[in-house]
Amino acid sequence: MSEAIEQMTPQISAFIEEWKAKPGNLIMVLHQVQQTYGYIPRNIAIEISDRLNVPLAKIYGVVTFYNFFKLQKAGKYKIQVCLGTACYIRGGDDLLKELEKQLGIGLNATTPDGMFSIEAVRCLGCCGLAPVIVVNGNVHGRLGTKDVAGIIEQYRKQG
Repeated sequence: MSEAIEQMTPQISAFIEEWKAKPGNLIMVLHQVQQTYGYIPRNIAIEISDRLNVPLAKIYGVVTFYNFFKLQKAGKYKIQVCLGTACYIRGGDDLLKELEKQLGIGLNATTPDGMFSIEAVRCLGCCGLAPVIVVNGNVHGRLGTKDVAGIIEQYRKQG
């Protein structure tokens, strides 16, 4: 999937100007960009580098250090696999491997058609339903690997 060239919004531009001289400005600006686009587009990172006079390497250092920031746009259906203790013990890692196999992508990746992305999370607070995956906020619990294909198909039909 080729990445679209995102245009910096007037709101992001104004936010950068507001934070330009403040300490911690880079993190705040990156959070605003992530919230707006769902990821940090490369051309926006370059523009932030110019406007804040921060090396692009430093921006990528911050983005890759913190798990919150994404460098790739998430799929239409964002699949979160819980790997917290209860889910892991009850097969969360097996669900993750099955999702990767069925979708043909790895962790923190998006399918070429832009439909699905997979990410691992540490706890979703649904321990009683372990193991759990969440798709765009919809919780699917007490799963086995045999359930994965049906869940994917359910969202493919919607998409």
